[in-house]
Amino acid sequence: MLRLFFVSSLCCLLISATGAAEEKILERVSPSAVGMDEARLERIDRVVADGLRRENMPGCVVLVGHKGKVVFEKAYGFRQLKPQRVPMTLDTVFDLASLTKPVSTATSIMMLIEQGKIDVDAPASKYLPEFTSHGKDQITIKQLLTHQGGLIPDNSIKDYQDGRKVAFQKIHDLSLRAAPGERFMYTDVGFIVLGEIVERLSGQTQDEFTRKNIFRPLGMMETGYTPAETLKERAAVTQERNETWMQGEVHDPRAYEMDGIAGHAGLFSTAQDLARYAQMVLNGGTLAGTRILKAETIKEMTQPIEVSSGIRSLGWDKQTGYSSNKGDLLSDQAIGHGGFTGTALWIDPGQDLFVIFLSNRVHPDGKGSVNSLAGRIATIAAAAIE
Repeated sequence: MLRLFFVSSLCCLLISATGAAEEKILERVSPSAVGMDEARLERIDRVVADGLRRENMPGCVVLVGHKGKVVFEKAYGFRQLKPQRVPMTLDTVFDLASLTKPVSTATSIMMLIEQGKIDVDAPASKYLPEFTSHGKDQITIKQLLTHQGGLIPDNSIKDYQDGRKVAFQKIHDLSLRAAPGERFMYTDVGFIVLGEIVERLSGQTQDEFTRKNIFRPLGMMETGYTPAETLKERAAVTQERNETWMQGEVHDPRAYEMDGIAGHAGLFSTAQDLARYAQMVLNGGTLAGTRILKAETIKEMTQPIEVSSGIRSLGWDKQTGYSSNKGDLLSDQAIGHGGFTGTALWIDPGQDLFVIFLSNRVHPDGKGSVNSLAGRIATIAAAAIE
């Protein structure tokens, strides 16, 4: 009986210890605890206040992490102005728009590369035999990930209005705008193709694949496509579609026609969930004892790749004309991306830092602008490191 009690007590202690360790993942600490200047970080308040005054966005959530801890986390303004005002909260769910590209699609592709199912230098047509006409048979996976495939930025919305299957066929039939590898041209179409490859090779929808292999293992329980009703209720409202406000419904019109699940847009998440993803990258592919990607895969994904107008990496921006949301003080190792709805994520292994800026700048009339504001916040965060 005594032995049974001892074993039971020991199990309880182990469970308690594990729980305590889990609770300390990305725990909130004072900036000084990890060598950051709190007064400098507080300048973020003034930058955001100025953005709200200028109506750059109705509201936002800002989260900064350093050395495995959260040092700054605040919600500002409103997540909805019309038809009534609703305050922004830390747990607001955001339409990530093009942040879908790196967080969902590129991460999935890297996982399939790691599993030996994809060769990054192989033509995409190896995995999509239909993707061959008009010289597209020469486009490699790497070129798609770095927007160098020569594809049009966006094809006609009419190509998507007869369902997913027809939409993919229309893309397979597209002509090129440039020779593969010739120049950098940012394109949603290329990432729609990559999303199709994920689905073809995994036998699952991209929603199912990412949920099972990335988001659930990382504890990102509020991240995914087509949010459940409980998450929709606290989603930031974007614009109107068919005289109805979009709340928890994808803003991107092409992703909407594809049932909300696509390689270029459609992902929803919270700042807290994205912090877990960012920390996984900084940890070399692991979080809380769960490995998502090998360290060498993370290194491959974040390596600089020269393109015609700057530097990209596999699925991510590093320094191009799309980097105004990066700021001035992140290191050359930093990777990041933005989203049309007003989102930005930058992860800097060189400074063990990540900066998350989430807004619904398109609400209510599509006229907001936040890239330079997000860049100023990233600059403040990096400057606060002592």
